[in-house]
Amino acid sequence: MFQSVWMTEEVMRKSLRFCSRQSPWRQRSFLVTSSIKDTSLPNQQLAQGWVTKQSQTRPCQSFVSSVRFYSQIHNEELEEKKHSTSPEPSLPAETAGREQRRSPFLDHLQSCGSPSDVLDLTCQIAPTVQQISKCLNQMWTTTKKMSDEQQRCELQLMFEHPAFEKLLQNAMKFAVYMRNEDIAYSLLCMVRLGVPQSSRVVQTFLRNCQEKLNDFNEKSLSIVASCLEHMESSANVDALKDAMRLVVEDSLPQIKNVMTLQVMMRLLGKDAPLHIKKKLEAKALSMTDQFSIPNSQYMITTMAKIGFSSKPLLDICSKNITENISGIPFNRLNKLLQSYRELHYRDFDMLTAMTDYVSSMIDIWTNKQIIIFLSLFEDLFFCPTALMEAFAEKVISNPDALTRKDLLCLLKVYSYFNHDLKHHRQQFLDSLSQALNSYLPNMSSYELLKALYYMCLLGHFPSAPLEKLLQSSTLELLSTTAPKFLPRQERMFQTLHLCLRLDHPALPLPLTVPPSVLGSSFSISSSVNPQLSQALQSIVVDEADTLLQEMVMVENFYFVDAVITKPLSNQTAESSFAGDECSPAESSQSFCYGTSNPRGVLAIKIRHLKILGYNPVLLSEQELWSVPVGKRMDFLREQIFPEHLRSDTQPKAEQL
Repeated sequence: MFQSVWMTEEVMRKSLRFCSRQSPWRQRSFLVTSSIKDTSLPNQQLAQGWVTKQSQTRPCQSFVSSVRFYSQIHNEELEEKKHSTSPEPSLPAETAGREQRRSPFLDHLQSCGSPSDVLDLTCQIAPTVQQISKCLNQMWTTTKKMSDEQQRCELQLMFEHPAFEKLLQNAMKFAVYMRNEDIAYSLLCMVRLGVPQSSRVVQTFLRNCQEKLNDFNEKSLSIVASCLEHMESSANVDALKDAMRLVVEDSLPQIKNVMTLQVMMRLLGKDAPLHIKKKLEAKALSMTDQFSIPNSQYMITTMAKIGFSSKPLLDICSKNITENISGIPFNRLNKLLQSYRELHYRDFDMLTAMTDYVSSMIDIWTNKQIIIFLSLFEDLFFCPTALMEAFAEKVISNPDALTRKDLLCLLKVYSYFNHDLKHHRQQFLDSLSQALNSYLPNMSSYELLKALYYMCLLGHFPSAPLEKLLQSSTLELLSTTAPKFLPRQERMFQTLHLCLRLDHPALPLPLTVPPSVLGSSFSISSSVNPQLSQALQSIVVDEADTLLQEMVMVENFYFVDAVITKPLSNQTAESSFAGDECSPAESSQSFCYGTSNPRGVLAIKIRHLKILGYNPVLLSEQELWSVPVGKRMDFLREQIFPEHLRSDTQPKAEQL
């Protein structure tokens, strides 16, 4: 039987050589394993099969499809590789130096500028067992420095090169003789180069990593962990990950390198038990004195990756970044803000420093990059005042530079932040209107509705877009909106209807929103906080001729916690506590972070209540409940009836 298996493999090997000689540049093949359910089987028992694909000579523009078959690399993966914040591994300098003294091969290898150059070199000089890993490393090192398009072309040439298959066969053949570090580097480079993860060569290296895992040092473990992070689930990958988790947990006290710890954290992932994440947190906190700026940045993104928020770690990393914010590139700042959003963490000092830094780069970075930051700040409910003012001036100077997507994003951000641009306000709104008018022919009806909704929040009413929105043809298109978007659409139309009725904008023609698109009126589904209600009732008892109304719907649209009326003085006061019907976390979303400035929806509510004759008293839940219980009544009385405070202080002023 063993002889039969040997004969079969020999026949297949000779067939491969025959095909290769006939068309060395046009037909390539890989040994591919079937699904390996029992990872304990020896390498010789892996099920084998041939997968062959004809590749034809074509220009670089058409390489994408064939590269995808061989290398499984897509645009998103190339972009991630290009902008990755984690440093790529490189071979040890001391080892490389010894190799150079022993062999001239590495002198030629270092001068290779592409994977094809490396493969040409292997045709001239056969690499040794240790040099195979260095060849793969040099191939990836040269590739990752290229542009996306050049990467596609070079990877296509690499997979079509006749020496590439031979290099992988030798790697698979001599894997058992490689040093642990070379095995780890070879696996990482093959995966990054796009060698199919189901191929026999990759599966062989995964099995070798499993067999030698207990002998891997900290560096080798880090390399394998970095590789597994980008690999798809399979029997051997999952088995190696499980083994790595056990090794990491056992060797955690011995880890001395911050980057190694972070790679291990990513390997353990979101599924790691909470007690292991706590151990990782304690280990990281014990190493904070070693944190460099990149370490601090990568620790934040790592915590977001594994879904674990450690406030002590976040505070230390944020302070480190705040003190050294200058010079951090766009991509890293972008990932930092995304991580903060995922971790539900905000640091006022760091966000302020980031705002100032981005503002200083406004003439260097593109509009798209600045708008990405504005959008991320909006997600964090942080108003970047300096950046908004600087970018408003840039928009005023050249509104035609805004794309349609840029325009919609800007309208959303500026309307939600409710930031007063003072003397630039009208110029900025006119510039946005100019850009909106230019996109009217190409803008969908729903995009137009959103744009005008944001304009209404800003208190600006451009006539041409409004007229187009309220045309019967546009309204007919909006009547086919999907049910899941219909409540939001009705809400936007109701806001627009109130704005046209209450703000009384100066328009060439009177415009009204048809009732058919307004939907049903809102019903009161909220309740006033019992403690707040009791406090308000106690205050009103002490006031003569004062009427208290709770849970009031104004204009069948705005919910007000309480309305206090004093008929004799002909004054009306409204007590509105943002989000009493919501949880404390949700109520904070009505205000810009770190300020008492109301955001978009609450801001327009206050504006309309003032138009209707109310005197709004606006308090956040956080501000109200931070006052001690014994002083809460006096605090509320001062906010609702400030004339009492003035009358109490007047005699003292006269005595002075």
